[in-house]
Amino acid sequence: MDSSLRATLEGAIRTIPDYPHKGILFRDITTLLGNARAFRRAVDELVHPYSGSGVKQVAGVEARGFILGGAMAHQLSCGFVPIRKKGKLPHETVRIAYSLEYGVDEMEMHKDAVSKGEKVILVDDLIATGGTAEGAVKLLQKMGADVVAACFVIDLPDLGGRKKIEALNVPVRTLIEYEGH
Repeated sequence: MDSSLRATLEGAIRTIPDYPHKGILFRDITTLLGNARAFRRAVDELVHPYSGSGVKQVAGVEARGFILGGAMAHQLSCGFVPIRKKGKLPHETVRIAYSLEYGVDEMEMHKDAVSKGEKVILVDDLIATGGTAEGAVKLLQKMGADVVAACFVIDLPDLGGRKKIEALNVPVRTLIEYEGH
């Protein structure tokens, strides 16, 4: 990774110890989002490999994936697909259950959000255990989307999420890694 990118991201991401549980170092990107230079740089770096590749949709996982995904979709001149928790979308939806660190939840998207064979990029702020991202990829694939990449600002490689997504034959792009959880 480019040392100036690493310095920009590290300087903009806040680490909060013992949140949400003792022993966890929470990587907070709200400070990155509030820093115009860092936010622009992160979005530019996430988008760069996919410019001109025919991507038709960026799918963002609620909630920080919406912010990053909207900015990425704008730069790629493509549409945006929100993937939300069960019961939050107003039209006919498709749903999938996915594993969380401490249980199971469900996410959904509108049934007509993607077309069969359409190139889609999935985005969220962070990949940790990979349960949410894995569920989102499976949901998109269930609808016939060609998920060309899963993009995250932060990777916590010790938790193994990247491997789950790569096992689904989806390349993973991350900008910065942190050890631990």
